[in-house]
Amino acid sequence: MSASHTGTPGPAADPKSAPSAAPRGLGRGFWTLFSSSTVSNLADGMGRVALPLLAVSLTREPVLVAALTSLTFLPWLLFAVVSGALVDRVDRRRAMIAAQVVRTVIVGLLGAAVLTGQAALWMLYVAAFALGAVETLYDNAAHSMTPAVVRRDQLEKANGRVEAASVVADSFLGAPLASALFVAAAALPFLANSTLFLLAGVLLLFLPGRYRAEPAAGAGRPANLRAEIAEGVRWLWNHRLLRGLTAISSLHGAVFQGVTAVTVLLVTDLLRLPAAAYGWFVLTGGIGGVVGGLIAPVLTRRWPRAVVMAVALTTPGVCFVLIAALPFPATLAVATMLGAGSIMVWNILIMSLRQALVPPALFGRVLGAIRTVLWGFMPLGALCGGLLAEAFGLRALAVIGGCLMLLLMVPLGLILHRHRAVLRTLNSSDTVDT
Repeated sequence: MSASHTGTPGPAADPKSAPSAAPRGLGRGFWTLFSSSTVSNLADGMGRVALPLLAVSLTREPVLVAALTSLTFLPWLLFAVVSGALVDRVDRRRAMIAAQVVRTVIVGLLGAAVLTGQAALWMLYVAAFALGAVETLYDNAAHSMTPAVVRRDQLEKANGRVEAASVVADSFLGAPLASALFVAAAALPFLANSTLFLLAGVLLLFLPGRYRAEPAAGAGRPANLRAEIAEGVRWLWNHRLLRGLTAISSLHGAVFQGVTAVTVLLVTDLLRLPAAAYGWFVLTGGIGGVVGGLIAPVLTRRWPRAVVMAVALTTPGVCFVLIAALPFPATLAVATMLGAGSIMVWNILIMSLRQALVPPALFGRVLGAIRTVLWGFMPLGALCGGLLAEAFGLRALAVIGGCLMLLLMVPLGLILHRHRAVLRTLNSSDTVDT
């Protein structure tokens, strides 16, 4: 099956491994990929807690601790497009296995340093940056794999299962497990983390087939990596639907990050609750994310996809305005749950749309370009949110953020209406010019 196809399973897989008849369920290939992804997300969740815990055991300087988070996100700005180009060159399954092996070594070495009492802050910085760089490769490859193991009409169901499991493994299991292990012995969460990354890689060995996207017939590869990157960026720019949705997602994400970055202050300063209560609101957001991941495919079966997308992106804006108007713990809890759930629904629908519309041979580069823009806007949004909160107060920030999100519904509605034919045919093998 050609890599340029976007219909039945395996657009980038070896035709010999593709089934002769489409399975009714998601299939063994998906569940193998799902198992590996869930184990990997469990490791990610542990790492997101273990690294800061180790950092504060080495220094109490807020700037030095905050730098750890910055070094985790920085690779997305530097390497997302390059990693996407590499993913489009190689077998995606092998790229994921290689990434897991590298992660195993990085975290294992850090665990050994902690175990022997040799850990230093610079080691955490190097590990955080290296893990972030490897994640750009792994994540691009993982998202490229989904349309290769399920049918086009199963993308939302498959993405929903993966994202819901990700929240459970990352937030509900990984975070508390890392905390408990760190209390027992500082090296334990890193050694366990390393083992989980290795297990995730081993599970991918049970996924049969080749997953290298070949160019469509008659379309050769560009001469070099720079030309390949330019090809992906150019494709995204010329695709009016995805270009418009990328712009709106980036602006929406910046505003969302600007408000949620000070959620802890909403809890402690606005609601006058103890700092420990913040964790409970994080938990409600996680519950909302799980529910959103499970109901996303159900919503698109009951209502038009354009309507679901519009409501999903509108809901957080309404929630922010409600928080400002009714600053009570119950309001914040409900708003956090609804906001996280709606963002999860949006993420699943937009990723499924990309997987259905972007040619497999270009998917890594296009996704890399999209994520560079998204990740570039988010830190700016967080900074602007902090400045607005300092100048006008937390309630004013929530109102401003909510109103800006609602204003974005105007261009979103125009884009969704203009490309309604594409959205209607997402679950079919037909292609529609955009």
